[in-house]
Amino acid sequence: MPRFNDRTAPKADSSEVAGTDPSPVASPAPNARATLALTSAATAVTLMTYTAPMVTLPATAADLHTGLSAQAWLLNGTPLGLAAVLLVAGSLADDYGRRRIFLAGTLTLGLTTALGALASSTLLFTLARIAQGAASAAILASSLGLLVHAFPTARGRLHATGVWGAFVSGGIALGPLVAGALPTWRLAYAVLGAAALVVAVLGLGRLSESRSPRGGRPDIVGALTFGLALVALIAALTLGRDGWLRPQVGLLFLAAVALLAAFTWVERRTATPMIDLGLLRHRAFLASSTGGLFTGFAVIGLFSFLPALFQRALGMSMLDTALLFLLWSGVSFAVALQAKRLADRVSPRLQLAVGFTLNALGVLTMLGAIDSGSWYRLLPGLIVGGIGSGLLNAALPLLAVDSVPPARAAMGSGAQQTFRYIGSCAGVALTIALATSSRGGLGQGANVAMAVSVVLSLVAAGAVAGLRERA
Repeated sequence: MPRFNDRTAPKADSSEVAGTDPSPVASPAPNARATLALTSAATAVTLMTYTAPMVTLPATAADLHTGLSAQAWLLNGTPLGLAAVLLVAGSLADDYGRRRIFLAGTLTLGLTTALGALASSTLLFTLARIAQGAASAAILASSLGLLVHAFPTARGRLHATGVWGAFVSGGIALGPLVAGALPTWRLAYAVLGAAALVVAVLGLGRLSESRSPRGGRPDIVGALTFGLALVALIAALTLGRDGWLRPQVGLLFLAAVALLAAFTWVERRTATPMIDLGLLRHRAFLASSTGGLFTGFAVIGLFSFLPALFQRALGMSMLDTALLFLLWSGVSFAVALQAKRLADRVSPRLQLAVGFTLNALGVLTMLGAIDSGSWYRLLPGLIVGGIGSGLLNAALPLLAVDSVPPARAAMGSGAQQTFRYIGSCAGVALTIALATSSRGGLGQGANVAMAVSVVLSLVAAGAVAGLRERA
């Protein structure tokens, strides 16, 4: 663990104010099991909502008359909202109450997901997905803060974050399966919206409040500059499919860089920043952020569009695609659930390096599978890649909460997941651009996208392995 300076030293949590003992020998809170169950359930629903479009993309695009280039927005709406709001959501959860932000997020997710089922155009659907992403940010950023408060011991946190990480994989697995099994994509969104509302109702009487107030106001200016920078970046990557050297693409990239510079300037001067940039000097936090970024860029970006490729190139139905995709996500869920047993012997940082390496190997075996016309060629890669994804999903939440002071657990979770969904947004847009712009057809385009994923995964493995903590 890194040593934190005065600026990042842990502040008093509400448990300390109330007179309870937050020491390493403290017992779990009386409602710890309910907290774990509800946060895990909400996280699973959040990821189900996130991944549902993976198998419904062709049907949704046809229903909404969405062009090929614009289909990136159908997938990227939720990760865009997540990435833009996660940091401020983490700060709001720490300052104003993790239970309050969690319940607001689940309620809003239920309502906006139901509204998405009623969308009549690409724009309205994308706006609903962005709102879902903002609600999901509130859920994900506050969940780990609630768990750290409910499980104050290191062993308790290891168990809780392991289960929570497994439900991340579980939600990824179930989302496409539920969406593929239901008659229409609109009904799928209605069902997921209802599930989120049920979790919100159950949480009203079973979650206890916790906070670690810093004082000051939410960093709205930081959130705006950061969100606009992401919009500019994703727009540039999406438009790049029709020509990377076009002036508007270059201008959007420049706008993204300028807005990120403005965000950095704001964060260094505000009293209560969304993220303390000084944490980037700590290798554990840097490893957590790097791991999140490349998980989105190299893994989620590719696997978000693969189901649509299966349907278009291999002629598979939505349900068949979901079942095939379940091989990858189901293995990921099982591995993430069991990976907590490795914690005493393998550091989270090393788990990340192994996870990225296995993802690279899995994707490498899938090269040429689309052109072969046989889904059997995909099986080994989906299994090996699923193992790698499970290790990533298990290690990332534990590293996120261990790399920041306990009182800033929600901020640490929000920061790591922000980088994850920045990578996801960029990865989806880049994957679609690469896979659909090749003159050799979808098969050759898929090979290019897969090769890029392999290279990015290996770069990520080397990066996180090299970020060893100083003695």
